[in-house]
Amino acid sequence: MKQRANETTSQRVTGRPPKKDAGTRGRGDAALPSKDLLCRLKNIRLLLLDVDGVLTDGGLYYGNSGEELKRFCVRDGAGIWLAQQLGLEVGLLTGKSSALVRRRAEELNMKRVVQGAIDKVPALEGMLADGTYALSEVAYMGDDILDLPVIRRVGFSACPADAHEEVMRRVSYACSRPGGRGAVRELVELVLEAQGKLGPLVRQYWEGPGNA
Repeated sequence: MKQRANETTSQRVTGRPPKKDAGTRGRGDAALPSKDLLCRLKNIRLLLLDVDGVLTDGGLYYGNSGEELKRFCVRDGAGIWLAQQLGLEVGLLTGKSSALVRRRAEELNMKRVVQGAIDKVPALEGMLADGTYALSEVAYMGDDILDLPVIRRVGFSACPADAHEEVMRRVSYACSRPGGRGAVRELVELVLEAQGKLGPLVRQYWEGPGNA
């Protein structure tokens, strides 16, 4: 079973998914050997996410009184929570500033959060200044050209299925799910699967503590 799980991950990160998963679009880094990508996934300890178009669907919603609204995906949130339970830290790196984003980050207990970072490279360097993580241990998901400088630097990069074409060409992995509708959960499970944590997690919930 372990070998089959590794094969599935290998197919996903190289853009050659099984026939039953034809929607997966892992186009970036397609020329790299699968072992290289799997090794990079195994090293990941910090997941950094853009917000608009990644953690949300990218839409801007305004109420009648002018208040801004954002739509977040519950499954993405559950994936972030599961990642944290299994030792992966998750943070946000976004160019806009919003009280809604701050609230969502607090709900999900995310400590490394930077908003209003138009130039994301200095912000990234600041987030890693304490030396807890090396760039090779960071995965980042972005969806637009402004994210490319970070995508170029981190150990593993990903984007939603509806990301800008130039981003999709350059990331390590292009998700089959769009932003705000499961792309973050897909990345979380990709990392956990590569690190051998996803299978035991599923069995834990399926079998229950009394049957472990």
